[in-house]
Amino acid sequence: MALEITDSNYEALVAGDKPVVIDFWAPWCGPCKMVSPIIDELAAEYEGRVTIGKCDVDNNSDVAAEFGIRNIPTVLFFKGGKLVDKQVGSAPKSTYVEKINALL
Repeated sequence: MALEITDSNYEALVAGDKPVVIDFWAPWCGPCKMVSPIIDELAAEYEGRVTIGKCDVDNNSDVAAEFGIRNIPTVLFFKGGKLVDKQVGSAPKSTYVEKINALL
């Protein structure tokens, strides 16, 4: 299961040793509902190697604003505390796997 990313915990997670993947979503977003199970699967598959979480943009507007999230779903990929890649819009699982493997 993916972690819940919030305005208060994201900085500590991104600054950690492991690569971080954050899915920006909202409960009312149709494409987000398609991506959500993929993110949960990836969180289980990469557990211990990559921190994978979800950030509800309606409840965490600060972190969404910091990264200029205007379209959801948007998935950001961090390595060494820096944003290195992103995926805007829904994509097949293979796209996320490729981007996560590039972080390792």
